[in-house]
Amino acid sequence: MKIELSNRWTPTQTEFDLFAQISGDDNPIHVDPEFSARTAFGRTVSHGMLIYTRLWGLLIAAHPEISQTGQSMMFPNPCYTGEPVQLTISGECPGTLSVRAVRSSDGAELMVGEAEVA
Repeated sequence: MKIELSNRWTPTQTEFDLFAQISGDDNPIHVDPEFSARTAFGRTVSHGMLIYTRLWGLLIAAHPEISQTGQSMMFPNPCYTGEPVQLTISGECPGTLSVRAVRSSDGAELMVGEAEVA
């Protein structure tokens, strides 16, 4: 089956904080605005897996029968709160899906990868 999905998401600090609680990854770069302001990023950045979770949720909402058998991903640019992100998934199931998150304002790739699905 051919898969083509797209959605827009604007991350919030509340989502970063909740993901930190759920995942146990409470690195201050994700949850502490004062700490993050002193870094090269200048503000908090998303957990990479939060971005993937948003993509996976988009897929499962449309196709709950799909299961993942593998994944690979990279996070070339930071994802910030309040900046809209375009999420896209395309490919074949069973097979390989391309998963991508791009900052809407400048086209910067925030996450690029593949998910092997059955």
